[in-house]
Amino acid sequence: MISSFFHMLRGARVGFVLAREGALALVDPSVLPPLARGLIRVGRLIERRGAGSSATRLAAAMTRLGPSYVKFGQFLATRPDVVGMRIAQDLSALQDRMPAFPMAEARAIVEAAHGGKLEDLFVEFSEPVAAASIAQVHRARLKDGREVAVKILRPGIRDRFNRDLAAMRFGAETAEARSAEARRLRFSGVVETLARSVAMEMDLRLEAAALSEFAENTKGDTDFRVPEPDWQLTAREMLVDEWIDGVRLSDVEGLRAAGHDLPELARNIIQSFLKHAIRDGFFHADMHPGNLFVDAEGRLVAVDGGIMGRLGLKERRFLAEILLGFITRDYTRVAQVHFEAGYVPAHHDVADFAQAIRAVGEPIHDKSADQISMAKVLTLLFEITGMFDMATRTELVMLQKTMVVVEGVARTLDPHLDMWGTADPVVRSWITHNLGPLGRLEEAGRGARSLLGSLASLPDTVIRAERVLGQLEDASRHGFSLDEGSVEAIGRAEARRNRWGNLALWVIAGLLAYGLFG
Repeated sequence: MISSFFHMLRGARVGFVLAREGALALVDPSVLPPLARGLIRVGRLIERRGAGSSATRLAAAMTRLGPSYVKFGQFLATRPDVVGMRIAQDLSALQDRMPAFPMAEARAIVEAAHGGKLEDLFVEFSEPVAAASIAQVHRARLKDGREVAVKILRPGIRDRFNRDLAAMRFGAETAEARSAEARRLRFSGVVETLARSVAMEMDLRLEAAALSEFAENTKGDTDFRVPEPDWQLTAREMLVDEWIDGVRLSDVEGLRAAGHDLPELARNIIQSFLKHAIRDGFFHADMHPGNLFVDAEGRLVAVDGGIMGRLGLKERRFLAEILLGFITRDYTRVAQVHFEAGYVPAHHDVADFAQAIRAVGEPIHDKSADQISMAKVLTLLFEITGMFDMATRTELVMLQKTMVVVEGVARTLDPHLDMWGTADPVVRSWITHNLGPLGRLEEAGRGARSLLGSLASLPDTVIRAERVLGQLEDASRHGFSLDEGSVEAIGRAEARRNRWGNLALWVIAGLLAYGLFG
């Protein structure tokens, strides 16, 4: 009860700041119940004059609320299905820039992590070169001459995030208890996804692990790389990886002056992202221009592995077939994939859903990137999810939003980029390998290995069953009586043991026969 009271106080503070900064002007009252409409009207009365544009209003409110809400705002920018496309676009402009904390505190964290003086680790250690809501970055030089980036967690940030997340959970649960739409959009799931993401971001060893996995996945790519972490110096509170010297993708004139092929870079960005998502199932989910560089060799370099997305094989197949369906304009297949994946309830009609998908796909075909509004495409897609009772898939929404960001970056380099033509070879290559004859053979091999693994464990299962039966028989001989139910249970166990043993023999014999004569 007391905790609920404090959560309501925190919620009231959030509402006051949003109202004061003018962010309530972004809310459409017509879609709200009467009580909420009344609260919005009251909130508008305290709006600060000259609040500015919608983007600056939201940015000012989130920044004033502190690091947790800056991160929450950035996260909601990836969820236009929840907040609407207009607010998501405004939140995309929110910069994760916070005042740096003092060098003395940074030094204390480094020395506590390694139990020695900072000078024992680094011969040079700069003032902060960047500061965000969770951590700040310093440039340093190791004793062996290597230049590194040192990312240090903000002091006390975990406790603050935990308090704010508890209030967000309370608000989400309250909304879901009162709104069917909130339940469909899984407000609690949104908060929990943010909580998991933040928990991983606040253990910098996990970010190092993400960078390491990312580097391993892309080691064969000649046009993309990520910085390797230094495991000996990385700790929970600090991450050390190589310093990247290159031109930021936001510096278009700098890229041009360095002699880089801008249209080729644009294609590389799109194709690299799709390879990571579809081929590897592990992608950088924060590929804005500040996190992307081009090195002296012309390779794309992605830094900051704090926000990563992961797709299972089912989701990767779904994505590949959806993209191919849009590329080939096979909207019936696109619809069927949604149904096969279980994303659309079976009581809906495939043909109706295909018709809705066509309304999304046809307007964007045979148009260059500068003629396509991906915001409009996403808006239509999310309208369709509501019409056909599709439950929100967080990982797919994050992927879709990241694709929009990636395309926006590519468009600044090549305004005439054909995204679908650029995506085609990556998608077809994956489908050919994974859904063609070779892919089916590999899938059969995985199934066979799984079956053989299960069969291999059967002898151990039989031995354990015999051991238990033997112990029960010994207990009976020594005067411990068994009731009728226990005797029946032993009989059933004996029957199962014989049945599994016989089945194992028949399966093994069948496999041998197939290997010899098949």
